[in-house]
Amino acid sequence: MSDELAGILAAAARGRFPASDGGVTVVGRPGVRDEGVVAFTAHSVVFTDEDPDWVRAELAATASDRLAATMNPNFLCALMARTGRSMDTVDLVTVAEALPGEPGLELHEIQDREHPRVALALKRRDDVRVWRADGGMLVLGRGLAGRWEVSIEVAEEARGHGLGLALALAARHLVPAPVLWSQQSPGNARSVRTFQKAGYRPVASEAILAAR
Repeated sequence: MSDELAGILAAAARGRFPASDGGVTVVGRPGVRDEGVVAFTAHSVVFTDEDPDWVRAELAATASDRLAATMNPNFLCALMARTGRSMDTVDLVTVAEALPGEPGLELHEIQDREHPRVALALKRRDDVRVWRADGGMLVLGRGLAGRWEVSIEVAEEARGHGLGLALALAARHLVPAPVLWSQQSPGNARSVRTFQKAGYRPVASEAILAAR
C-alpha cells in the first residue's frame, strides 16, 4: 500500500497541484479496494500496483493526445483487463473546506444500511455515517486514500426547493476533517451546479477501478 496518493490529494485540496507538464505519475494503490486514475490539469496520477513500465507503454500506445491518454477508454479498458477490476464512470472531483458550527438544516442520524445509496457507500467507503432530512439523505464516509467524501440524495418530490444545496452545505459542517470531497458525474449538471454553489471547487477528474 502507498500513502503517496493521499499526499497528492491533500496538496491539491490546498491548491498545490502536480506540475502541468503533460506528465504521468505512477504510484502504488492506496489500499486493496481501489486502483485507477486521477487526472489534474495536464498531469495525471495512475495509482496501481501494476508495473509502471507497462502503464507507460500502454499509455504511449493508447492515444495521440498524451494529455488525455489516461482517461482514454482504451487505456482504462486495458487497466481493467490487467487488474481484473471494473469501473462505473469517470467523475468530476470537487473539494471544500469544513465549516464551523452546526448545519443550518434539521438532520437526524440514522442506521439504515439497506437504502441503495447507503449500500453503495458501504462498498466504497469506510466509517460510513448517514443523516436523513425531510425529503433527502446525506452520506459521509472515508473513500479513496482515506479522504472524507459526501454523497447526497433528494427525493423527486422534494427537488427544486434548495434541499440539495442545503445538504451539500450541511455536510461541510459535519465532516470530521479539514476538507470534504465529493464526486459528480459530469453529465449530471444539476448535481455539478449544486455542489459548486455550495462551495465545492473542481480539482480533477477520476476513474476508480473496484475489485469485482
